[in-house]
Amino acid sequence: MNDADELAKLADLHARGVLNDEEFAKAKARVLSGQGSPAGAYAGSSTSPNVGAVNGLRRSRMDRWLGGVCGGVARATGLDSWVWRLIFTVLFLAFGSGILLYILLWIFVPEE
Repeated sequence: MNDADELAKLADLHARGVLNDEEFAKAKARVLSGQGSPAGAYAGSSTSPNVGAVNGLRRSRMDRWLGGVCGGVARATGLDSWVWRLIFTVLFLAFGSGILLYILLWIFVPEE
């Protein structure tokens, strides 16, 4: 992968909120200095990029039907919010756990 592709992916992650400003700047500096891919930026740190995504999870104010959970999870994962609504509905219809999971996320995930 060339530097332009890596920078484009970094910009996309930063725009979606997966990377904060500091992580974005460090990863961009590594790519531009030729020290390797952005994944190498996390090799020496104590947190992985997934932890940053979970900590950055927020309920959406714009993309919401009830509590904004699906919109927030969609922004954090990169999937469309309708996919998450479908997943929660299927879990609710199949096992009844979809509503419980949605309510727990509604309670514990802060609003943006």
